[in-house]
Amino acid sequence: MAKGGTAVYLYCVVRAARKPPLTRVPRGLPDATRPAAYRVSTALWLITAQVPLDRYDPVHLEPRLRDLDWVADIALAHEAVVEYFARAKGAVVVPMKLFTMFSSMDKAAADVGAGRAAIERAMRHIAGCEEWGVRITRRPGAARPAATAPAVSGAAFLAAKKKARDEAAHTRAASLAAAEAAFARLSRLAKDAHQRPRRQEPGTNPPLLEAAFLVTVRARARFKAEAARQAALCAPAGADMTLTGPWPAYNFIEPEARA
Repeated sequence: MAKGGTAVYLYCVVRAARKPPLTRVPRGLPDATRPAAYRVSTALWLITAQVPLDRYDPVHLEPRLRDLDWVADIALAHEAVVEYFARAKGAVVVPMKLFTMFSSMDKAAADVGAGRAAIERAMRHIAGCEEWGVRITRRPGAARPAATAPAVSGAAFLAAKKKARDEAAHTRAASLAAAEAAFARLSRLAKDAHQRPRRQEPGTNPPLLEAAFLVTVRARARFKAEAARQAALCAPAGADMTLTGPWPAYNFIEPEARA
């Protein structure tokens, strides 16, 4: 990284037959120049900006990484630029990681060139697709044992408690089964799918399902219709589904392609 002046910030790599349009590109990172397109081959473009080192040099950047609100603002600015190019007709976009910077444009181009095989492999995988996210959570109180009225005897009290526990266990099993069924059904309509492992954390209500789906543009309508159907099936089982997207295909790009 250069000791003074500016560094080259890399938002993403774009495959497009023509120079990506820049007229309505978002502003990008604070204090950075507006995003620009730098051609590295016939159809490969780097989307970059110049950032001041007195703000983004590692020495100045490191303390600011502890400010989660600031990092969130930077992430949103980065994402807005990536999404803009991902929406361009015919473009295929490989997003870079947050704070991917180089001392010069030549260094940026050389780094992308060194990883070009992985980038092109990723582009072949995600071309014509978009990412959709699905999150399924157990509805608060859905698996909680219902309050029982005072029992007239110890045996009746214990029987009521067992019934409540059995009902709660049944609800938990039903909501988990609904989440698993939703993942299986939606995966059939996706080119690829990733599911995050469920984490059991004491005192919390972890998601039953957190998944990303790589969906072709042609299958979008069917995928969204099936997601609505699965959300309706989850509801009676005590689970709520949230669908988000479309997003750039972050979860379907190998780390080697993201600098």
